Parts: sequence; structure tokens; C-alpha cells
Amino acid sequence: MRLGVISGRAAIVRGDRAADVARASGGSLPADPMALLERWDEAREWAATLPASEYDTPVVEDELQAPVPRPRQVFAVALNYPPHAAEAGFTPPEDPLVFTKFPTCVTGPRTIVDLPDGKVDWEVELVAVIGRPAHRVREDRAWEAVAGLTVGQDLSERVTQLRGKPAQFSLGKSFPGFGPTGPALVTPDELDDPDDLEITGLLNGAVVQHDRTKSMIFPVPELIARLSAIVPLLPGDLIFTGTPAGVGNRMDPPRYLTADDELVSRISGIGEIRQRFARPPS
Repeated sequence: MRLGVISGRAAIVRGDRAADVARASGGSLPADPMALLERWDEAREWAATLPASEYDTPVVEDELQAPVPRPRQVFAVALNYPPHAAEAGFTPPEDPLVFTKFPTCVTGPRTIVDLPDGKVDWEVELVAVIGRPAHRVREDRAWEAVAGLTVGQDLSERVTQLRGKPAQFSLGKSFPGFGPTGPALVTPDELDDPDDLEITGLLNGAVVQHDRTKSMIFPVPELIARLSAIVPLLPGDLIFTGTPAGVGNRMDPPRYLTADDELVSRISGIGEIRQRFARPPS
């Protein structure tokens, strides 16, 4: 099952067609994607029997919005791929290094991002979406708490991020538009192996990041177990699971995003998101 958001309304996507959830269910399920995630098990059971005739809306990629538009909690994980830890000058961590992105930075899959002053960098990431309340979940049951997976970018303004001791990770990663996600939420059963997905970042058509999610030090189930051991997870919460090697501030010389750059973030089986960048008027 693939959940998209079109004109602010939850839709089940199949190929290039979509079914509006509220209309197709006769109003028994909500149009608001956040409310739908509160009833995720019911929504999945209903969608499994949805006839093809209900997929009556063409899917226009530029019109898809964030599949989870108003998450209550957004977690993010640093240094979760060994090559990225190495390029940053660190040994792989023994415990997940967790910070937050503030929810107001979350946007959809096709956006123009205003560049703030400083040094804006890219980080393609797999994002796990929580689908049911989860507290003290065992690792071997953690996938049961996942509504689906989506593509994300953990855009980062490095000057703000690294200012001070300790550094200001959350602030530097939460400027408006710094959490693009999409193009849809994809349930794990749609994927051959949700623990092993190809992940790629392209800048102006050139590959800058490439790995497989099986390389993660802490895979999705372990992250959910570790986080939920401390923090109750809620339907619609996002977990940005970390980025592979290839970020701009570790290039020689460093390369940061500039106006008119295009960033494509792609994960096999899920899709891609595209961001362009601009300098706001002075």
C-alpha cells in the first residue's frame, strides 16, 4: 500500500492513479492523513479490498504533498553509516546518536527551498513512519509499529549546526523546508526487503551519495526499540535514519548548495524527491 497526499487529502496510490480515502470509503475513514495514521490498521485492511474502479484520480507528481504533513515528533540519527562516520572523522558509535528536526521544517517531495545565510548541505535518508503507539517495543516486533517508509532529506546549515559547545544540531537542521519527504508512504510489505534498499543522492544529475540501507549501524527495528525504550512513539512520528557518505562539507574542497542547484534523493521501491534552491529576496 502506498499513501499519498493530494490537495491535503489522504489517497491510496496505485501506479499513476489514486483513490481519495474519504470519498472511496463513503466518509468512514478521514481525509486528513494524520487522522488516518491514528487508524492505520483499519485503513490498511480497508485498502486491501478497494476495487480498481475507485482509483479515479490521476497522480501528478508535482502535486503530491508530504505524506505525513504534521508529525508530532521528528527524530534523526547521526553517523549511522560507517563510511559517513569515517568521512566525518569519527569511529562508528556504540549507541544511536539522536537529535531532532523541528516539525515545522517538514515539507513535500517537490519544493523550492530558500537558502539561509551559511553553508547548506545535503543528506539523503530513509525515513520510517510510526503507525501505532509504541513504547518499550522489542526489536523483533519493531516492524509492527511501522506504518511505512518514505524518502527524506536532512538538509543542514552547517554554520548554525556546529556553532557552540555542544553543537546546535536541531536548529541547523530545521530551517523552513529543511525536511522534505515523499513522494509517498510505502508499507514494508511492498518491498522485497525493507532492511536492504538502494539509497542515492544526486546533485545536478551527478551521484554524490550511494549505499544500501543494510549498511546502517542501527537498522530501523533497532532504532525503534532504542527510541521507544525511552520515548513513547506516536502515529505519524518520523525517524530520519541517517545518511550515507558523500555530504558536501566532507568534499575537498567542500561543496555547499547554491541557488539553482537541483537535488534528487532516491530510494529503490519508494521513489524520489526533488529540491531546487533559491536565495530569498534581500
